[in-house]
Amino acid sequence: MATLATRKTVTPKSEQEAGSHDVTADSAWRAMYRVGGAAALAAVAIALIQAPIFILYPQPATVIGHFTQFQNNKLLGLVDLDLMLILGTAASALVFLALYAALCRASPSLMTIALTFGLGGIALFFAVQPTFSMLYLSDQYAAATTGVQRSAFLAAGEALWANYNGTALGMYFVLTGIADLIIAVVMLRSGRFGRVTAYGGIVLGALLLVPPLPTFGTIPLVLSYVVIVPSLIWNLLIARRLFQLSSPEHLPTGEL
Repeated sequence: MATLATRKTVTPKSEQEAGSHDVTADSAWRAMYRVGGAAALAAVAIALIQAPIFILYPQPATVIGHFTQFQNNKLLGLVDLDLMLILGTAASALVFLALYAALCRASPSLMTIALTFGLGGIALFFAVQPTFSMLYLSDQYAAATTGVQRSAFLAAGEALWANYNGTALGMYFVLTGIADLIIAVVMLRSGRFGRVTAYGGIVLGALLLVPPLPTFGTIPLVLSYVVIVPSLIWNLLIARRLFQLSSPEHLPTGEL
């Protein structure tokens, strides 16, 4: 007859099989976890680089201002027109894929929705991103020899800028915010990531639901800077956990 102490240490067969299944599945996704962890750290590094540049060199408020900045310093013009955000957004796609791999067994339907929303928002962002198009127009504007030509290139720049600050960019923020909220909920259910990480995702997702579009006033713009803090924390926590999952003997649950 088993003693009480013995019974406490016995793991039910179903739990053993589930744990074995998790470890086996994780081994198949190990490379994806490493890539996702590295991408999360890259997103942190990109944000830390871009933030002081925005403070020291505020983004021009007009298209002609961007044209002038490009002609004075092309690299600064690219960075001020969201070059780093392009890189960070590309990295976030890899993070979404790694989180899907880590959490899809906990809730396949919710994680499929989250991945669809996350990647869909990223696709919208890239569809309207004007950075390199604006650089081209700036060069053409500088090379123009008549006022009519300059007016045409300036009008094209205004159209790009209006498109960038429109529906697609707003949907990018909203869709990625919803994706982060769903992922955070699955984290709470699964236990594979800690509660601190999950609650960080909830805060981040909620802030992203308010897109920083000019038509919405200054509050969303302020929130777009505030959101950097929970984004940095969340990416650091995600990177830590993904690297743990990528190791041969990872922790069964997240500590943070």
